[in-house]
Amino acid sequence: MPESPADFHLAGVPDEFQRLWTPHRMVYINQGEPEREDCPFCRAPSMADDESLIVARGRHAFVLCNLFPYNSGHLLVCPYRHISTYDLATPEEVAEIGELTQIAMRVIRSVSGNDGFNLGMNQGAVAGAGIAAHLHQHIVPRWAQDANFLPIIAKTKALPQLLGEVRQTLADAWPEADTTENEQS
Repeated sequence: MPESPADFHLAGVPDEFQRLWTPHRMVYINQGEPEREDCPFCRAPSMADDESLIVARGRHAFVLCNLFPYNSGHLLVCPYRHISTYDLATPEEVAEIGELTQIAMRVIRSVSGNDGFNLGMNQGAVAGAGIAAHLHQHIVPRWAQDANFLPIIAKTKALPQLLGEVRQTLADAWPEADTTENEQS
């Protein structure tokens, strides 16, 4: 505890929150948003699926492995169009993002036996989006026993499978009937 009111000048009033300082994220914050031609989500569909980590392609959106996953099987669902927020998506894009998310959950569950999911879209850099210029939905599988000390103490995330193996496993398990030809706008 601070010994006098003067000890509060830098830290403010203590509260019940713990802080995890992540100054390494300033690299992403300071670099700004990529231009459309530099956007990894715009480039990915023009590459081979195994090279771009694409698991499945729909008509309006596609599914790919996160290059920096929170857990093995962490997928992203992205529209082909370069839009930044969910409210800019067309009804067709919204429907397919939802459908691909449901399929992804079923596929992940079938190959990994996970216990739950974190789903979400970070809208804007201020909300934590690493690539705020291109809309993407996170699908993060979670297991009851996956929380441990490594990420906090050792700054290490233990991932039991390589990205290429994860992509191949998920792509092989993806239902053929739900994979449609890419018809970008």
